[in-house]
Amino acid sequence: MSDHEVAPVLRIKGRVLVGPDEVKDGLWAVDGRITYERPPGADGAPTLTGWVLPGLVDAHCHVGLGHQGPVDAATSEKQALADREAGTLLIRDAGSPSDTRWVDDREDLPKIIRAGRHIARTRRYIRNFAHEIEPGDLVAYVAREARRGDGWVKLVGDWIDRDAGDLTACWPRGEVEAAIAEAHRLGARVTAHCFAEAALRDLVEAGIDCIEHATGLTEDTVPLFTERGVAIVPTLVNIATFPGLAEAGEVRYPRWSAHMRRLHERRYETVRAAYDAGIPIFTGTDAGGSLAHGLIADEVAELVKAGIPAIDALSATAWGARRWLGRPALEEGAPADLVVYDEDPRADVRVLASPRKVVLNGRVMG
Repeated sequence: MSDHEVAPVLRIKGRVLVGPDEVKDGLWAVDGRITYERPPGADGAPTLTGWVLPGLVDAHCHVGLGHQGPVDAATSEKQALADREAGTLLIRDAGSPSDTRWVDDREDLPKIIRAGRHIARTRRYIRNFAHEIEPGDLVAYVAREARRGDGWVKLVGDWIDRDAGDLTACWPRGEVEAAIAEAHRLGARVTAHCFAEAALRDLVEAGIDCIEHATGLTEDTVPLFTERGVAIVPTLVNIATFPGLAEAGEVRYPRWSAHMRRLHERRYETVRAAYDAGIPIFTGTDAGGSLAHGLIADEVAELVKAGIPAIDALSATAWGARRWLGRPALEEGAPADLVVYDEDPRADVRVLASPRKVVLNGRVMG
């Protein structure tokens, strides 16, 4: 079949990883939907063979964002295509200043769950990325982004305070509590960027649903996350950039630079402690801004390097991630969004870096 050709019936032969411990011998895509029953008219249907996973999830990605802020539609398309070619077919867009609703009309691009635009404290985040506001406006802006997004809102929970010369929390506890309560009233979950330790307790006790990066987790806050069921998205491929950032800021902000190095040095220990405590962990690359798109295989490999068993690292980008986001995996009747590999990714997650074929809405991509 040619690129993006629609097959009314597509057969997938091989080993279909319906769940971590459930394997089926094949499936069919009929009019873009999965079925495990042989359909009428299946004789001679195009066939793919291999090991099958549901379309991968990047739960921290930014389509429509470049290193200087919003990008045009053509650049956004290239970003989404890079993710698709890596097998990422579901994105939780963790903050973008661009309107990417047009992507929803494209059958050949990943599905996006949007968190609206970042909400940051005035002059406490990267220029042109976020709404920059003061605490008194937080509830109103959270309500606005809850209505604009797809069930998520993104806060910037901490960032460098230039007066303090280090990472500090961005929001007072009372305003955070009110803002999260408003988001929940409107049916949205809330997540927050957090590198450091200081903001975590207030955010979690205020009812937040997820923390991005979470490099500041300590033995004091890990039990709090476990008790409240707060998920983390570690973005380890992004945390790998901390030493370079620290070096660049050494002269002006030596305390911040030292802090960033400490967070980086203990990153694997932090993630493993979270896993051991039962904190839900999901994959995210932080693509967009300064990081390239299409790095999901690298992020899964980083989770394994941190000590997470391969099957759980896979679930963090496949079955578990889709369940967390309320989207189907390889169930009967689900959209036929799947990735085919030559080998069993459960045996070696590095297989994810070389998908044989990507199928989106029943179409074989490229």
